[in-house]
Amino acid sequence: MKKEEESEKGFEMYAGMAAHNIYAQNNVGIESPTKLIEMLYEGVLRFNAQAKKAIKDGDIEKRVYWTNRSIAIITELMSVLDMDQEGSISQYLQGLYKYEITLLSDAGLHNDMDKLDECTNVFRGLLEAWRESTDVA
Repeated sequence: MKKEEESEKGFEMYAGMAAHNIYAQNNVGIESPTKLIEMLYEGVLRFNAQAKKAIKDGDIEKRVYWTNRSIAIITELMSVLDMDQEGSISQYLQGLYKYEITLLSDAGLHNDMDKLDECTNVFRGLLEAWRESTDVA
C-alpha cells in the first residue's frame, strides 16, 4: 500500500470514529444499525443547515465547524460500506459520498451555498430512499 493511501485510510478511520463517537455520546440508546444510518443522514442535513446559516452570517469559525461535522459523518458512512461485493450499491455510494465530501469542502472554502444545497438535496434523497427501503420511518 502506498504511503498516500495509508494516510488517506488513517484519516478516514479517525474521522469515521469521531463521527461515531459523537453519535454514541449523544444517543446512547440507538436501537439498530439501520436507525444509526438514518440518524447519520439526518445529521448531515442538520449540520449542512447550520453551515449554510454560518455562511449567511459571515461566521467563518462556525462554517468550518459545521462543514467538518458533515464531512466526518459522511466519512463514517463510507467506513461502513461493504466493498467486498463487486458491483454492489456500496461502490456507487462510495463514489457519491466522495463527491459530497468534495462539494462540502468547496462550499466551506468558497462560501458556496449552491454546493452546500446540492449536497443537502442528495442527502434528503438518500434519507427518503433509506426510510422507504428499511421501513424505519
